[in-house]
Amino acid sequence: MSDTLRTAILTAFPPEWDALAHRIDDPETRQINGMPLVLGTLKGKPVALMLSGMSMVNAAMNTQALLDRHHIARIVFSGIAGGVDPALRVGDVSVPERWGQNMEIAVAREIPGGFAPPMGIPGGTDLPGHGAWFPRDVMIGNADEPERARRWFPVDPALLATARALEVALDRCLPAKAGEARHCLDHEPQLVVGGTGMSGSAFVDNADYRDYLAVTFGACVVDMESAAVAQVAWANRVPFLAFRSVSDLAGGDAGPNQILTFMALAAGNSAAVVTAFVEALPD
Repeated sequence: MSDTLRTAILTAFPPEWDALAHRIDDPETRQINGMPLVLGTLKGKPVALMLSGMSMVNAAMNTQALLDRHHIARIVFSGIAGGVDPALRVGDVSVPERWGQNMEIAVAREIPGGFAPPMGIPGGTDLPGHGAWFPRDVMIGNADEPERARRWFPVDPALLATARALEVALDRCLPAKAGEARHCLDHEPQLVVGGTGMSGSAFVDNADYRDYLAVTFGACVVDMESAAVAQVAWANRVPFLAFRSVSDLAGGDAGPNQILTFMALAAGNSAAVVTAFVEALPD
């Protein structure tokens, strides 16, 4: 195990990694479970940049492996997400104050006129369902608390306060490519701190389910990793914060899903905020 105390910065897949990897000074490349890990500094602060892999199990497994191998002071996630809150627009960077899992569910049996969720099961089924899917809370404990049902994994208040104080200029245009029209947003992206983030092992591109997440959970964004990392961080009592830039509207777009157009811009905006955040951390 390395003796240096570092800020872990996780990304899920190559576009998110590419937006940050070139910013690391004095890089030392390693691997965890076949995924790249770079030890170095960012704005003079010791960091461990890791590619977690996409989806909940990969993110949880590789976060725990990182914690087992290195001294980690805090965990930060940098990436993209689907926007759920209608107030968020593509390119905005969301920093939720808590995370939950939207696909920890009970699949209910169908009865005349609807669905009957099982009653009395661990995690409960008290929230409204989306068709046959009824959300359940996660059963988990840590060294300080016995196992019980938890709906939310809060981020670290001090880290959230640091993010709230940031002022970062965000890009609204992608770099121009030869022979192609330059893609630009029709608005200036904003840093939005607070609210609720949701994660599950499915890419969401469905307007009705997007509305369900907004109404049932008060969600601002949805992704496929952050809540899993938040759960591992909570279990290990390590401070956690996630930065997620909106790449698309999770099925709420007026036209086709915009992720392929603005994925790189969103990943770059998240990376820019994370870089400023690391710089603002105490030595």
